[in-house]
Amino acid sequence: MFQQVVTFFEKQSFGVCTYLAERLGMSISKIRLFFIYSSFLAVGFPIFFYMLAALVLDVRRYIKKIRLSVWDV
Repeated sequence: MFQQVVTFFEKQSFGVCTYLAERLGMSISKIRLFFIYSSFLAVGFPIFFYMLAALVLDVRRYIKKIRLSVWDV
C-alpha cells in the first residue's frame, strides 16, 4: 500500500527534486528531505520555491518542445 502511494506521487510530481538532484549531483531522497524539513522550519517558503521551480521547468519543457517542432518542419 505504501509503495503504491510513493509510486503515485513520484509519477505525478513535477520533477523539481529530480532536476535539482541531477544538477547538483546529489541523491533525490536528500533533496526531498531537505524540502520537507525546511518547509516545517521556514513556515512554507520552500513550498513556494518548489511551485515556482515547477512552473519554470514546465515552461522550459514547453519552449523546448516548440523549438524542436519548428526546426523539424
